[in-house]
Amino acid sequence: MAAGGGCVARTGEGQVVFVRHAIPGEVVMARVTSATRSFLRADAVEIIEASPDRVVPPCPYAGPGLCGGCDWQHVGLPRQRRLKADLLSEQLRRLAGLDVDVTVEEVPGAPDGLGWRTRVRYSIDRTGRAGFRRHRSHQVQPVEGCLIAAPEVQAEGVTSRRWPGVESVEVPGPSERVVRGRTFRAGPGAFWQVHPAAPEVLVGALLEGLGPRPGDEVADLYGGAGIFAAFLAEAVGESGRVVLVEGSRPAAADAETNLAGLAQAEVVAARVGAGVSDLTGPVDLIVLDPPRAGAGLEVSAALAASSARAVAYVACDPAALGRDLRVFLEAGWELASLRAFDLFPMTEHVEAVAFLQRG
Repeated sequence: MAAGGGCVARTGEGQVVFVRHAIPGEVVMARVTSATRSFLRADAVEIIEASPDRVVPPCPYAGPGLCGGCDWQHVGLPRQRRLKADLLSEQLRRLAGLDVDVTVEEVPGAPDGLGWRTRVRYSIDRTGRAGFRRHRSHQVQPVEGCLIAAPEVQAEGVTSRRWPGVESVEVPGPSERVVRGRTFRAGPGAFWQVHPAAPEVLVGALLEGLGPRPGDEVADLYGGAGIFAAFLAEAVGESGRVVLVEGSRPAAADAETNLAGLAQAEVVAARVGAGVSDLTGPVDLIVLDPPRAGAGLEVSAALAASSARAVAYVACDPAALGRDLRVFLEAGWELASLRAFDLFPMTEHVEAVAFLQRG
């Protein structure tokens, strides 16, 4: 399996073909959908020898030429997690030189891999019908509903009516969430994980892996609406300090609301850059939860040179994580542990939390 959700195959001449809707080990008839100088893209349109892990996709819109949202509805969930573990291991080995045995953990709330997505954006086609874009296409596949959408964002009212002159319609889910007894506001401008179990799972992993102590100074970078900062502030107590840095002003405003009453927590509305230490001062612990592109080389180098004793890096892109971890490793840090969670069932995506400590 390759990053992107397709399998790696080769033509008789040795040219690489990335085949969607297949499983490693299968023999399929593949239709080429696009070509570059170095590789082809294709869809498996007939399964000649099926994998024992192949299942019937539960969604009628999952398949060649249809909705591009789910990569692996044709794969049983246990094999999906093994494939994600293999992808994460391969990227860390290739980009960071790490040989890590990865287990992707199931999380509560979606035992069948469906009904977990708490925010959905529908695209609108030229006739005003709601749907989702096909894979690597601007064409819209009209749908009557989405099986991976959570009940609170199932939008029959969106898919049953016409939307002339509209490009997209978003069903954002609730603006307030409760995590470990605390209520958090996350408005339209704030990032919030789409799996309902994600906040609890990630907060628990973070506290266990970082081990914050009373009096610790913590930098929560790309801190969003403040979910990590709130529980880190509780852990370090009134003698400690947590500085949340967030570049989105709406998200930073939500963080101010969510951290009200925690005197040891401070919100800085600024972009995370190579000079981030000027915003936070000396710290004992660092939490990184960057967007999909990762923290980047300059930010990673600046943090690797900090006084922190440990770093937690939350990542949804294995390649970006591997690239940034190499910077820390080359600066003398070591990977203490790694956890991975299946927060995006039916897709190739996986959430990882890497814990770094000084070598």
